[in-house]
Amino acid sequence: MNVPNLERHGAKIRSQETSGLKKPSAKPKGASASPQGTAQAKRITAAILEVLGGLRTPGQAATALAMSLPRYYLMENRAIQGMVSACEPRLLGRTMTPAGELTKLRKDYERLKRDYDRQQAVLRAAQRAVGLPPPAAPDKKNGKRRNRRPVVRALTAGARLQVEPAAIAEMAVEGIPREDPGSVG
Repeated sequence: MNVPNLERHGAKIRSQETSGLKKPSAKPKGASASPQGTAQAKRITAAILEVLGGLRTPGQAATALAMSLPRYYLMENRAIQGMVSACEPRLLGRTMTPAGELTKLRKDYERLKRDYDRQQAVLRAAQRAVGLPPPAAPDKKNGKRRNRRPVVRALTAGARLQVEPAAIAEMAVEGIPREDPGSVG
């Protein structure tokens, strides 16, 4: 089999070892040289990792850290919770804070208000061009509704419930339409 010399024509041939595989970088993105935190926090973290790795017992770690065993277990639990939350996938892109969302809503409100005012001006101009008079403002006297006397619904429902069942039966016999005492309406 005759394989043409591709390198002579400007094409490069990849070896099978490196085809499609990237070399792992020395440090992952976002990794810092040393963990941040106080010296005390670093000591506690190292002791907890030693216990989890099997190098020390919880009692030995608590003694080395000069704390009680229940306090050590509390710190270990907090450390594990922190590791689990740190391993949660992060959201891509910008996350919206309540303050940012409020600012966005205010901007949207202002934009919509300007748009509404612009549409109103266009409508008035179109009405003038056609020759329509502007709409009259509604009269306060004619448009005002008469105040309705409030009905206490609880009292009317209570009165219906107080009707005795015998009276309801008599009404039904006399041919008067029967009202159901359970219906409130």
